[in-house]
Amino acid sequence: MNYGNNLSDSELVLASDSSMYHIHLKPEMLADNIILVGDPSRVDLVSSFFDTKKFETKNREIHSCTGEYKNKPITVISTGMGVDNIDIVVTELDACVNIDLKTREILPNKRKLNLIRLGTCGCFHKEIGVNQYIASKYVIGIDGIMYFYKNNEEVLINTLSEKFVKYMNWSKDLPKPYGVECSENLLERIAFDMHKAITITAPGFYGPQGRKIRLDLADNTINSKISGFSFNEVKAANYEMETSSLYALGKNLGHNVLTICNVIANRETGEFTEDYHVSMNNLIELVLERI
Repeated sequence: MNYGNNLSDSELVLASDSSMYHIHLKPEMLADNIILVGDPSRVDLVSSFFDTKKFETKNREIHSCTGEYKNKPITVISTGMGVDNIDIVVTELDACVNIDLKTREILPNKRKLNLIRLGTCGCFHKEIGVNQYIASKYVIGIDGIMYFYKNNEEVLINTLSEKFVKYMNWSKDLPKPYGVECSENLLERIAFDMHKAITITAPGFYGPQGRKIRLDLADNTINSKISGFSFNEVKAANYEMETSSLYALGKNLGHNVLTICNVIANRETGEFTEDYHVSMNNLIELVLERI
């Protein structure tokens, strides 16, 4: 159906109950504070800390629950792995609160969300051990997803990406890196006592993160080079697969963004944690207290 100047059925896709197509949520089901996790089972872990639960939905890998923790409304939602899933979830969360889903009109007064990703990562530096926490002060995306969108000038840090490209002697055959900073207010409120780092968001777990299994890598030195990179006295310290599009999309849409990762692997020492559940539980409770 065509809605004139409003968004068409093929652009703003809704489920049969008029909720957002993938996340199956409506505006009244969302809190302003949203915790994003990759693993759907981690939604149960986060929501187990809630005093009350109000809404819960599941669709594919996207599982969400909204409740209260010490009188604070909070939503936790799983995204699955990768920047492509973040593109879906963040876009639909924004549409859910900033578009009238009945008339398909963009609302004049925008609702601002706090989007806080809690994940796991591998670290480059031996001084940051497993089961410690890294807050992503900056992120460098090597996934290319933000070049599908216009008007990134206000959120992308060209000096960061240009320095990275030059330092790494970045191949023109790879996606052009882009740099983004977290929301300072969330960093100071929630992660003030954690390691601050530049996080590298890769479009895959193996080759894009320098892991060689059976296929040879185009660049066998990528990890050792990245570990020596810094910007504004902040070191590149960890890999993961979601933060670049969370920061770029979220900030472009006017939301606050922050990623905190529990280190489960140290790429320099070769260590992999035997059990990160205790440290993840502690991280969840700490963030819930500080939101």
